[in-house]
Amino acid sequence: MADTYDLIVLGSGPGGYVAAIRAAQLGMKTAIVERERLGGICLNWGCIPTKALLRSSEIYHFMTHAEAYGLSAEKPGFDLAKVVQRSRKVADQLNGGVKGLMKKHKIDVHEGVGTLTGKGKLTVEKDGNKTDLTAKNIIIATGARARDLPFAKTDGERIWTYRHAMTPKEMPGKLLVIGSGAIGIEFASFYSDMGSQVTVVEMLDRILPVEDADISGFMEKALTKQGMKIHASTSVQKLEATSKGVKAEIKFKDGKVESQEFSHAIVAIGIVPNIEGIGLEALGVKQLPNRHIETDPYGRTSVEGLWAIGDVTAGPWLAHKAMHEAVVTVEAIAGQHPHALDKNNIAGCTYSRPQVASVGLTEAKAKEAGYTVKVGKFPFIGNGKAIALGETEGFVKTIFDEATGELLGAHMVGAEVTELIQGYVIGRELETTEAELIGTTFPHPTLSEMMHESVLSAYGRPLHI
Repeated sequence: MADTYDLIVLGSGPGGYVAAIRAAQLGMKTAIVERERLGGICLNWGCIPTKALLRSSEIYHFMTHAEAYGLSAEKPGFDLAKVVQRSRKVADQLNGGVKGLMKKHKIDVHEGVGTLTGKGKLTVEKDGNKTDLTAKNIIIATGARARDLPFAKTDGERIWTYRHAMTPKEMPGKLLVIGSGAIGIEFASFYSDMGSQVTVVEMLDRILPVEDADISGFMEKALTKQGMKIHASTSVQKLEATSKGVKAEIKFKDGKVESQEFSHAIVAIGIVPNIEGIGLEALGVKQLPNRHIETDPYGRTSVEGLWAIGDVTAGPWLAHKAMHEAVVTVEAIAGQHPHALDKNNIAGCTYSRPQVASVGLTEAKAKEAGYTVKVGKFPFIGNGKAIALGETEGFVKTIFDEATGELLGAHMVGAEVTELIQGYVIGRELETTEAELIGTTFPHPTLSEMMHESVLSAYGRPLHI
């Protein structure tokens, strides 16, 4: 006899475990299936442990620059094994937290590989044992994995994915980072601050290519000033691991091809959805051209009763997008009437040094969409709190529709901007115009005052520059 549920969730990453919790809150008998560790890639091998690593590198940076704050730190150093151990402890703690939440909400956890065997049917296999489950509704939340270079597979020794880069056995002397999205730039920042010589290669014409062009340009200058080598419009044509390092054949913007050697390489060129072997083909589930599962705004797939959320569906591929999708999808399953997720109101964050955060349209995209824009910018150097913190690198940029005052987009680079961006996210969600933002009192002294000043700047009214 199969175990019967109202909802089965396949995958326990940020989307999966949140979906299970929301379903339990709504009174559904719920099961979750996970082949590895509760919390998925984000909690165990992504968002959380990388931030723990970046915190260590940030503190190490301050230690090596203590003199700037009137302090002294003699011969600062680090123990790489302990830095990695701390990040793993953070992940373990949160993994335990998810286990506790499953127990609290009486969600059945089935460990093993889940495979769809028909409409509303799923089999879980572990150690040769099979368990059959049935449910009227099933959510696929199997996430994604790092994309390999077609000509060079990652080996965990010299050629790394993000997963290998989080548990290094040794500190790279000379590191090649292939790809300059958020993952690539975060690891470049971590290893550079810890003392590695870092080279970043990006095929497109600028680093952090999804960000506003002003942000990308600023980041290239900032990272170059820190000692990194940044090469845009550049490709790696060959990559070969040796016993002592990595040989790379690099084609530069001018067409010149060079062979260079590195101690290690990180491949950060995107993701591949985890769709293989879970039974999608037999059910006829429609996929997008990039192989991600096609859904409607509420997570419905082309098969009745089968839903999909998170990185296995269309982008942006962010944990917070998956979590919000989870709630929307479960509420739709429950017969409620949730608002569909507006992807233009999802913030993107890069936790490098300096940080990057954005929401909405870039200036170029706003103009392409036909808007006549008003643009405001305010630099960190004009903010009292930033000066007091010794964090004067960066700026805030806001973009408005000249006709209506709608906040079209906001883009930030600098210290703690990943914590500030939510103010603009809320503003967009509430359909705020420049009038409300100008009329809002921002506390002093705070970094958030730059958000106010940027809005004022768009309308010719900045107070502190």
